[in-house]
Amino acid sequence: MLQLTPQTIRIIDVYDDGTHARHFTFEPKGFVHDEPISIGQFFMLTVPGAGLAPFTYTSIPDKTGRFKALIRNVGHLTKKVFSLGKGDVLGYNGPFGRGWPVGLVMHKEVLIVAGGCGLAPVASTIDYLIKGGSSNSVTLLYASFDIASQVLKKERARWSSSINLFETLEVGGVSGRSGLPTQYLSHLLNKNDRHPDIVLTCGPEAMMMAVAKSCLDLGLKASDIWMSIERRMRCGVGLCGHCYVANSYACKQGPTYRYDEFVALENKTVAFEKHQGLFQYC
Repeated sequence: MLQLTPQTIRIIDVYDDGTHARHFTFEPKGFVHDEPISIGQFFMLTVPGAGLAPFTYTSIPDKTGRFKALIRNVGHLTKKVFSLGKGDVLGYNGPFGRGWPVGLVMHKEVLIVAGGCGLAPVASTIDYLIKGGSSNSVTLLYASFDIASQVLKKERARWSSSINLFETLEVGGVSGRSGLPTQYLSHLLNKNDRHPDIVLTCGPEAMMMAVAKSCLDLGLKASDIWMSIERRMRCGVGLCGHCYVANSYACKQGPTYRYDEFVALENKTVAFEKHQGLFQYC
């Protein structure tokens, strides 16, 4: 049965983590997740009087049900969330969507490219690979605007001793590491002759598309590139229609898409819009 009534979760910890961003730890109040949560799925957070919005798990629920999420203060709902503190409760539905293809990445050379808060949706994947003994095969290229806007500081400090972590800033980069992430892909894709088997990317869509194109130009196959797409999801179950990608729902068939699948869907969208335009002037 489709369950749209929110469950209740409680804030048990919160701290600032980047410009206009906070890291929250939640615990369920009176419920347990019926099914395992896939890495890369998302949940809907409901705030009475403010609405609901999707957020990603930076850590999936543990045995007690506790999980973490990074939230940026960018609108009416998140402003309300930022007014809350430890002990306050919110509405919760989830998990929703399709996660990262973690079954394909274990024990393979993995390049992860994240931009800004796009680091949050790949955080659990990085922890999964480290825990599974694949840390030596993981390279993370993390790009952000400046030092203040970098997120997941605690996690990056922990990862730095396990994976190949490469950071670049658009403003104020040190050791020559300034500019856009695509400037460093050629170096990372061929470093030590360890060509990646798969690329995961998350961040602004323009950045992800540029990363994908650069990877293709450097010899990777489109089927080896995965991205996490952000859309205005309002229900999480394919009812509201806000997150259409051609004939796909980002809340159900996404938010993670294989690059070649996503491009095919985008082409369908463009073709449909052209058809609609012609129809209007017949």
